Amino acid sequence: FGRLEDRKQSNAIIRANEARAPAPVDAVLARSEPVEEDQEWRRVTATGTYDAASTIIVRYRSGPSGEPGVDIVVPLVTPSGTALVVDRGFLQIDTRSADIGDVPPAPAGEVTVTGWVRVDGTGSSTEVEDLSARAINSQRIAEAIGRPTFGGFVDLTAEDPDPGSPLLLRELPDLDNGPHFFYGLQWWFFGVLALFGFGYLAYDELRRGPRGERPHRPQRPQRERRTNVPAAYQRKG
Repeated sequence: FGRLEDRKQSNAIIRANEARAPAPVDAVLARSEPVEEDQEWRRVTATGTYDAASTIIVRYRSGPSGEPGVDIVVPLVTPSGTALVVDRGFLQIDTRSADIGDVPPAPAGEVTVTGWVRVDGTGSSTEVEDLSARAINSQRIAEAIGRPTFGGFVDLTAEDPDPGSPLLLRELPDLDNGPHFFYGLQWWFFGVLALFGFGYLAYDELRRGPRGERPHRPQRPQRERRTNVPAAYQRKG
């Protein structure tokens, strides 16, 4: 039930931020600072140039239908020198090959991007090795590319100018309440069932003694099978 309340609170934040007009990136994100909880999924805009040489491949991602792929993350260097980590989208790949193939290039020159603010990933999956990672963390990327970054990152929704080969963009998450309420009911049911089962077994042991110490019931003698079929025609075994 606690997870249900967390989901409702998260959905309320997403709905509120979805309705707000895009804001300049430096009005929402700060250099090397974590994203505030109520700012996730806020739309921001930023203008700069992509550092294509520092493209990060985020592996083990799935598309809308479960197809395997990678996310293409490119730092956008703003006029202040601070880079905004931009997840430009999803690229489907062939799982039978370690080579992801050609990565669609980001627009060259000055670019204006709009995207959803996201909170940095955590844990060892965010480590960047050979410009590859399994989750996005702006601080780890800053260390890997040798450039300061804004905290958090953005899921791209639009670029100006448009890219020659667009990637599959991420959509807003589903805003239903999920199955948490019914999972909660199931756990209550299992808890009551466990208490009932414990009570029944305790009563049975109190009435009849521990199961390992109970006298064995004598086996009933097998009844002789009677039939009118002659012995020569009876089924054997």
